[in-house]
Amino acid sequence: MAYSTSTPAGQAVQNIINDLPSLLAVAIVDISSGMSLASHSNSGINPETAAAYNTEVVKQKLKAMNALKLQGETIDDILISLTNQLHLIKLVADSKKFIYLVVNSRDTNLAIAREVLRAQNELLSA
Repeated sequence: MAYSTSTPAGQAVQNIINDLPSLLAVAIVDISSGMSLASHSNSGINPETAAAYNTEVVKQKLKAMNALKLQGETIDDILISLTNQLHLIKLVADSKKFIYLVVNSRDTNLAIAREVLRAQNELLSA
């Protein structure tokens, strides 16, 4: 457990764990630094390491959108589907943070996972 529920990021992680107890890993990540603000893992996945690498995924997608001149578009989420896992990157409304979630694709419905992350947007945007 790498979080305190006294912070918005820690509370968001706890809320996500409550809603998706079978998750494999979750982290709230600061986009500018790539550092995890709060994280938790129920598996061998290191969410802090994943946070750093997935920050680069987000930054590169933002650069690509800029190069393509996609005016008025924002990233809602980025889905990476593996053989047995779903890795979901949900940008927070303030565009300064994202939620990184890993679930087993057999245990968790993608629509439910997306809704659970969407529900944390307001808490993390403050």
